[in-house]
Amino acid sequence: MEQQQDLQKRLLLALVLSFAVFVLFDMFVPKPPKAIDSNSSNSSSVVEQSADIPKVVDSNAVASSLPKTSTSNAPITELHALSTIKSDKFIYTIDDIGRVAQVKLLEDKYRYEGKPLKLLNPNWVKPLEIRFADQKLNQEALKTPYSADRKEIVLNGAKESLILTQKLSSVTVSKKITFYRDGHYDLDINLSSPALYFITTGQRPDADRSRYMVVKGAMVRKSDGTTKIIEDGDAEGSPTFPNAKFTASFDRYYTSILYSFEKPINVSYITTPEENALIFVQGEQNLKIHGYIGAKNYDTLYSIEPELTEAIEYGWFTFLSKPLFKILHWIDKLIGNWGWSIIILTLFIKLILFPLSYKGMMSMQKLKDLAPKMNEIRERYKDDAQKMNMKMMELYRKHDANPMGGCLPMLLQIPIFFALYRVFLNAVELKGASWALWITDLSQKDPYFVLPILMGVSMWVQQKITPNSVTDPMQQKIFQWLPVIMTIFFLTFPSGLVLYWLVNNIFTIAQQYIINEAYEKHKATQKLTKK
Repeated sequence: MEQQQDLQKRLLLALVLSFAVFVLFDMFVPKPPKAIDSNSSNSSSVVEQSADIPKVVDSNAVASSLPKTSTSNAPITELHALSTIKSDKFIYTIDDIGRVAQVKLLEDKYRYEGKPLKLLNPNWVKPLEIRFADQKLNQEALKTPYSADRKEIVLNGAKESLILTQKLSSVTVSKKITFYRDGHYDLDINLSSPALYFITTGQRPDADRSRYMVVKGAMVRKSDGTTKIIEDGDAEGSPTFPNAKFTASFDRYYTSILYSFEKPINVSYITTPEENALIFVQGEQNLKIHGYIGAKNYDTLYSIEPELTEAIEYGWFTFLSKPLFKILHWIDKLIGNWGWSIIILTLFIKLILFPLSYKGMMSMQKLKDLAPKMNEIRERYKDDAQKMNMKMMELYRKHDANPMGGCLPMLLQIPIFFALYRVFLNAVELKGASWALWITDLSQKDPYFVLPILMGVSMWVQQKITPNSVTDPMQQKIFQWLPVIMTIFFLTFPSGLVLYWLVNNIFTIAQQYIINEAYEKHKATQKLTKK
């Protein structure tokens, strides 16, 4: 049992240190870049100029695969806005070769440096670009401008359609895009004669300016309901995914999706020089598909198609982050304030864990009282470890004390904290969401650092009233400085996360006061019984 107590101490230290390493790595250590061919030109333009063709998913189309080839022939050197689609929430710009050249989000909470947020990098491959398997035809398509039946569309009603036409030497391409006010669109592609081609989601949105290391890249929602994530820098080769439901390229808050739930789509990707995935959907002579470009807002995606909410990714802790977000989202629907929703969620979690916390805290109180007897046993049997452990077990059993009792609540808190950390980093709903007073954006740090300082003070108070049997001087110093260290960490954290941890500490302090009082009454009752 001596070993168990040492294990408890080491577990606590390990969890604290792992938290520190996790957060520091997540915030400050970028993923190392993979090697890029030194003979290639600027990487951002190489992808734009590439005429690479992804693998053919349907082996009956023409062949089981097509080799990737590159060309220095770029698309039209001077691209112009062919048509614009405007609503109260966004502006789409379509360029000369029938691509979505830019998407601007007009809502105030998305503004960047006082201007509407632009989602797409102008030097990257754009959504709805078509690539033909025939290399000669492909080169021609990347140089031949489309015509549009409308120069400008204003979405006053539910939907409006735009027809784009490209006349090539051997085929005429028609794209009919029907835009909706929520940001999604229907896409009908018709070819005058059969030709194998692919259409892309484009490279991921490039609108996240934070320093947090969040998941960015591409994903494929497979027919079996599982999701394949290809993070930036992890793409390899050109794999295929037959009969998929949707595919997306995404950054922290925004995504470009192509989907079809009526008829499965065949998806593949090619690997860019930076080893990122450039997603393609295999086309048909008459292709009907749907798309969305915009924020990964849960309500918006759910209203379009419930399964599209699977495009909201939280990284390692998605399995726990998603249900926690749904609970938080449900609470917000009831009260209309994300800050108060966080406080209510924290209380809900504390109530669920209270039975375990109660047992753990009572065990710690008992261990504190038993410390003199435990030291006496250690001293008496220091040369006989087996007998010392046996006497310790007898002591614990006699007083109904469990040296591991405080570990389980702590172990459960750590994954919950990490999962909420991801929610507060990735949930676009918190962007621009206010709580009270000076906290006007729960996705950003506290501008005056009030919440982190209060959080540090609450940790210090919690330490003062919590029984502690740690005797090692080094461990004691670590625990003494822990509130300061954690305060420094939390200075740049999203204020929503700091609010959660502060409220969690306050509830824990209240719990500890209640348990301390209950334990004193328990000891007084025991004394009266003995008399």
